[in-house]
Formats: sequence, structure tokens, C-alpha cells
Amino acid sequence: MIATNSPVPVTVITGYLGSGKTTLLNRILTYEHDRKVAVLVNEFGEIGIDSQLVMNADEEILEMNNGCICCTVRGDLIRIVGNLLEKREKFDRLVIETTGLADPAPVIQSFFVDEVMHARTELDAVVTVVDVKHILDHWDSSEAQEQIAFADAILLNKMDLVLPEEADALEKRIRAANAIAKIYRTQNCELGIDSILGVKAFDLKNALSIDPEFLSEDAHEHDETVSSVAIAEPGCVNGDKLETWLNQLVQAQGQNIFRMKGILNVDDEDRRFVLQGVHMMLDGRPGKPWKPNENRKNEMVFIGRDLHEASLRKGFQSCLV
Repeated sequence: MIATNSPVPVTVITGYLGSGKTTLLNRILTYEHDRKVAVLVNEFGEIGIDSQLVMNADEEILEMNNGCICCTVRGDLIRIVGNLLEKREKFDRLVIETTGLADPAPVIQSFFVDEVMHARTELDAVVTVVDVKHILDHWDSSEAQEQIAFADAILLNKMDLVLPEEADALEKRIRAANAIAKIYRTQNCELGIDSILGVKAFDLKNALSIDPEFLSEDAHEHDETVSSVAIAEPGCVNGDKLETWLNQLVQAQGQNIFRMKGILNVDDEDRRFVLQGVHMMLDGRPGKPWKPNENRKNEMVFIGRDLHEASLRKGFQSCLV
């Protein structure tokens, strides 16, 4: 149980049409776990949540028989989340399902731009469901590429429909576009709920612990327009220089920068500085304290289209003390 005065962890589920988002959502709603989940969906009539789960379908906010709450996103996302927060004692976390043709950026950005959402919610993870059988048919669409690029966790779903070597090739391609997402292979989205809820995937340390080698320059081939750039530098970052550089960067290239994450040693403060960015939106807040005598280092990851690694690296290095 999460204290009602702590920020609400938010999981965003995205994925192309027919990938299995609704299957995953139904698993969350029917799974026997000790979490009370509020679920926001795009249009209740379209997503096919099992009818017996719904106790009262007349309201915008629906009570589910396992203690979950379901919201239909007919209105403005920020308004509905605001209404939900008034019922904070009824749920522990929030899951938002986007439409199959949606760029997830506007949903994610909502948690940056609204003061109430920024203060009272905490983006836990973006989970993207991929239909391994058909994703390559849509690979060139901006929606499919952005859904993969924004992901903290990726479910390669419908694994029973492809050969292992096909899945291996697809995973390599996805890994080139997104260096730090956790990748799971699933059938019918069968996966432990702990792999997608409460994973704190915005902590870059979690990503580094999975594949520390992704920080090496030769770890990935950048032959796709969407790619990842990872930077790791020791030392201390000058906060003023960092702010100036980042503001200039997003003004010039923000539309092409889908995600930005960093754990930084800014001005030798006692706590880590946790940086997150979505397109033009930047958010920085204190993270966990540094341990005494800890070897402080700065780690940043950029995920986007047509990124210039040398320029990003040089720009970040110019912010170091």
C-alpha cells in the first residue's frame, strides 16, 4: 500500500493497433495483486474490458470488482487525473492506455506541464506492446517508431507467431532504436505484473544494471533514423551551463528528441540530479543522496530521430566544471 500523501506512480501503456494493449490491460485488472489500480482508457466502448468487471458503467469513473477504478478519457487528461486525485484513497497507482495510433509524447508531457500532476504524480514507466508478427509492416510509421523510442519496457508480444530467429532480428533492430528499454518476449502479454508496475524505470541506474555495455560507443549500430545516444562522464556539472545548453538544445532539436534521461552530479550537491525530457519539455528534480566517498559520475541517454552523437557529447562536456 502506498501512502496517500506520496506521488501516484503512473504507467503509460502504448503500442500499435492490435498489438495486445487491451490484453495487457485486462491482465492488470484481473490479476490478483495487492495494488489498487486506477485505469484510464481512451474510449471505454472500444477497449473491451471484460463486462463483468464493470459495476457501474454510467459514470466517467467506473468501479471494478477487484478494487480498481476505470476512467474513460472522453475529456481532458489533466482534468480527469485531477478528479481522480480527489479520490486518492481509492487507488495506489495509475495506468493510462493510449490509442494505437497515438504518439505517446502528449500524454507523457501532461505530467510535466501541469503543476498539480507534476507535484502529485510520478511517471513510473512507459510500456510499449509490440506485435512481433506485424510490426515490420508498420515500422516506417512515425507512431510505431515513437512508441518504441519512448518505451522503458517493451513486450515483444505474439511470440508464438514468429520463428526465434525472426524475433532475434527484430529485437536487435529495436535495441538500436532504444538502448535502455527492458525487453520481454511474451504470448498473450503473459508477464509478471512486477515487471511493469512499480519498476521505477525512469531511474537510469535500472537501465544500466541490465546492460552496462550499452554505454560503449560500439555497442550498437545506428543505421536507423531513430537511435540512442548514451553519454557517461565523470566529474561535476555546472548547473547554470547545463540549463543554458539544454534550453538551447531543445529549442533547436526538441522535436527530434523523443526522450532524454539523466542522473547527474550537479554543483556537487548532496543528492543526484534526475533529469527527464520529452521533446521540448524538461524536468529536473533531486534524486537519491550520493553515498559518502561514492564515485560520482554523470550518465545521460538521448533517444530520438537524426541525433548527432558527437555534437551531443561535445555540448554536454562543455557543461562540466
